[in-house]
Amino acid sequence: VQLQASGGGLVQAGGSLILSCAASGRTFSSVNMGWFRQAPGKEREFVALLLWSGHITYKDSVKGRFTISRDNAKNTVYLQMNNLKPEDTAVYICAADGGYIGGNYYPKYWGQGTLVTVSS
Repeated sequence: VQLQASGGGLVQAGGSLILSCAASGRTFSSVNMGWFRQAPGKEREFVALLLWSGHITYKDSVKGRFTISRDNAKNTVYLQMNNLKPEDTAVYICAADGGYIGGNYYPKYWGQGTLVTVSS
């Protein structure tokens, strides 16, 4: 199983980016898929999760700005990021499968990251 993230880059504050994560090695249409991020010098943190049931949950600080979606035909999950802020600067990491327990997501598979840099 491989998760290939792309779409990161440098953007000014207030700008937008869309990240993609293409999964291969199996079909992910019926599993949870999500995004985490890790800023320089900080721990990895949860960003967004799209459960196999269709339920979606976000980190509070990105609600209303980020949108997670999936295209099952392409085995791909997306993260649309609008109104980006300098504090959104991080390596964004996609994740798949695993469980959502007690309000926390525990992925089974991790992808490599894609760097998002937001300048002020």
